[in-house]
Order: sequence, then C-alpha cells, then structure tokens
Amino acid sequence: MRAVARIIGLLFVSVTSAFAQEEPKVDCGKAVTQMDMNICADREYQTADGELNKVYKQAMTAMQATDKELGDIDRAYVGAVEALKKAQRAWIGYRDGQCELAGFEARGGSMEPMLVSGCLAELTRKRTAELKELVESAEN
Repeated sequence: MRAVARIIGLLFVSVTSAFAQEEPKVDCGKAVTQMDMNICADREYQTADGELNKVYKQAMTAMQATDKELGDIDRAYVGAVEALKKAQRAWIGYRDGQCELAGFEARGGSMEPMLVSGCLAELTRKRTAELKELVESAEN
C-alpha cells in the first residue's frame, strides 16, 4: 500500500512540475500587469542572450582563425581566443553587477525583476553589437 501511495505522490509531483514549467501566455504587445511586464522583459532578455551566444560562437571562430593566421607567422602572436574569453568573463561580471544595481531602484518591489531583465537585455544587445564588430573586422 505504501508503494502505491509513493507512486501516486511521484505522479502528482511530476504533473504539477510540468504545469509549473509551462510558459505563461502573455501578449507582450498588450502587457499591462506588472507580472506580464516582468515576463515580457525576461523574454526580451532571453532573446538577446540567444543572439549573443550565436554571435559569441562566430567571434570565437574568427579569433581561432586569427590565432592560426598569426601563429603561422610567430607563436608569440597567438592569444586572440584567450583574450576573447577573458573579455567575455569580465563583461559578464560587469553586466551582472550593473543590472543588480539597476534593480535597486525598486528593490524588493514587484517592478525589480523587470528593471533587472531590461538592463540585462540592453547590455546584452550592446555586447552583441561589439562582438559583431569584432567578427566583421576579423573578416576584413
């Protein structure tokens, strides 16, 4: 009997978790409530982050090509890949700290997540543009 109760309990938890993870249906063009605006701001950040990851991979490929090209001349010139990694890690620290700070405008309030997500999206789009410039300059 206990085994049946455990199985039913596990099924309940699994079904509840599946519903809890379902994406809320929010029309971001008509978002009015703070919860909806928070969801939309997070979606905006997630989209920006996806684009950043795509462009970062392109930048990494470009820096690998740069290292290969320069390494053929002299191994002392190699280091573009490591410089990109170092810059990206530093940028992530800056982004996270700056956006945490942006949230203090509404610290503890329902608007704080929107402010943080908005900051994350904005800084991520700017970083994506920087990486695109890096890729373009490496290609020329």
